Amino acid sequence: MPNPSDTDHTIAFPILIGDIGGTNARFAILVDAYAEPKEFPVLATADYATIDEAIQEGVLDKTSLQPRSAILAVAGPIKGGEIDLTNCDWVIKPKAMIGELGFEDIVVINDFEAQALAAASLGPEHLEKIGGGEIRPSSSRVVVGPGTGLGVAGLVHARHTWFPVPGEGGHIDIGPRSARDLELFPLYEAIEGRISAEQLLCGRGLMNIYHAVCQAADTKPRAANPAEVTAAWKAGDDPAAVEAIELFATYLGRVAGDLALIFMARGGVFLAGGIAQKIIPALNHPRFREAFEDKAPHGNILQAIPTFVITHPLAALSGLAAYARTPVRFGVATEGRRWKA
Repeated sequence: MPNPSDTDHTIAFPILIGDIGGTNARFAILVDAYAEPKEFPVLATADYATIDEAIQEGVLDKTSLQPRSAILAVAGPIKGGEIDLTNCDWVIKPKAMIGELGFEDIVVINDFEAQALAAASLGPEHLEKIGGGEIRPSSSRVVVGPGTGLGVAGLVHARHTWFPVPGEGGHIDIGPRSARDLELFPLYEAIEGRISAEQLLCGRGLMNIYHAVCQAADTKPRAANPAEVTAAWKAGDDPAAVEAIELFATYLGRVAGDLALIFMARGGVFLAGGIAQKIIPALNHPRFREAFEDKAPHGNILQAIPTFVITHPLAALSGLAAYARTPVRFGVATEGRRWKA
């Protein structure tokens, strides 16, 4: 069984940090609290039968360093000693990893907790500011990440400590606001009759919007995947792709604004993931901030809250590294999520 370790803030170096997604796994080793992480090539999860095999072949076999500890951020619920990933066949078994790979200590957290840690620790050189507002120090923050799904995490500051708050905020309801929405929402693919934010704000969500726009115009879709929609939007040669990205930015603004109100995120809203990075010009258009601020009777509150795109290519690893260096700075709950030899 996991050891309750919430009062133990020491994690022995060297530390392996890992961001484990459904498609890719990214690893680095932190030698000490002052060194930059030693990064390793991105691994495709489909290329390895288990995470143990991936760590051994993709990391340990390529370095003379032997990590004593591991901090892993995973896309999946952490329940018990066998952790299933949501979009990957890997099962993480920390006790077995300790025995087979030589770790003394393993901490496993949610992947969007790692993004929240990044939002508390990244410098301005890794943030693209969208619109107005200014960060209020030591105030709550929110991370919103459209990717394979729609990840959401809060970040609350108390007692000189940042506390990441994971959740399933990507599954909140979203509904029509404009006349165009009323035309399109009946055409969006729903889950049991319900349109959640994730049904529109992720890779497949972008395709959901694109197909609905094509259907409304009675035209045949020309793009087959999110990358092709984004490319067609950049080229400006597919009106349906252009509108799909514009609607995506608008819906993302609405949802980000709702989440900012829920957390009273005067410290800012941070957009994470590759999709946000790819559509920065669309987010810089006034429609995103207009949707973000359109929250009567509290539009004035939203006007003062800044929004950023996280541009760091390995933001989750950066967040994990910040936590590994100074665990006491972050209120990461480890009870039931930490295993020791």
